[in-house]
Amino acid sequence: MPQSAAGPLPGEAAAAQDSLGRAEALESQMAMALDKAVIKSVLYASGEIDPTQFPDLAPARLKGKLLLMGDDPRLQPMPKKPKLLDFFKYRFAPATHLLQSARLALKAGHDEKVVLACLLHDIAVIGFIRSEHGYWGAQLVEPYVDEEVAWAIRAHQVLRFFPDESVGYSYPQAYVEFFGADFRPEPYVEAAYRKMRDHKYYMTARLITLNDVYAFDPSVSVDLDDFADLIGRHFREPEEGLGFDDSPSAHMWRTIIWPTKFL
Repeated sequence: MPQSAAGPLPGEAAAAQDSLGRAEALESQMAMALDKAVIKSVLYASGEIDPTQFPDLAPARLKGKLLLMGDDPRLQPMPKKPKLLDFFKYRFAPATHLLQSARLALKAGHDEKVVLACLLHDIAVIGFIRSEHGYWGAQLVEPYVDEEVAWAIRAHQVLRFFPDESVGYSYPQAYVEFFGADFRPEPYVEAAYRKMRDHKYYMTARLITLNDVYAFDPSVSVDLDDFADLIGRHFREPEEGLGFDDSPSAHMWRTIIWPTKFL
């Protein structure tokens, strides 16, 4: 039946409203079922919930629940043998900062290892966890990159807090705004800096900090595919796919694939 010039006929409007109501009810029901199936880890919920008050996960308490042990339907499906670019596309948060950082390093003429280190330096932040992200990020990629790249990613977290005027790196004004003018890094950070300052790969890590602090330009767009060849040359993709190659960090990649898996 044709619509009137003024819009749907009364019967059509009622049917559309009824259909919309059913769809919303179904969506709500599915969301509730999924919430029941997804029991977040202590670390995932800590900060919002005091972990000492976390719900009891003893089997008796979970009786009758269908727990999620595979793909989370809220997430985009991953390939069976995922590569690094698949994680950027389907699991990581927006990587604009990393792409801009790598672009700056490339434009400055730095070695490709430095460019890769800049591209991956905050990989833990966009894919795993923010706290101690340099260390977590290095662990994620260590089996697949040169020792120099992994060391630089680990060290950049510490070096950010300490200026090096020889390369034009000053303490970021943003940190004064973020943490306060009286902030001072913890003693373990200062101790790590003293060791890192004399390391053979110090300058690689320092160049990350130099190309890190200026890589927040909302007007600059960088395509991830621009770095596909560089990744192919310097990131050793496992044949089985990241997460399934039995490397020391494979479990971390699987956690990113299935972040809500119960066990």
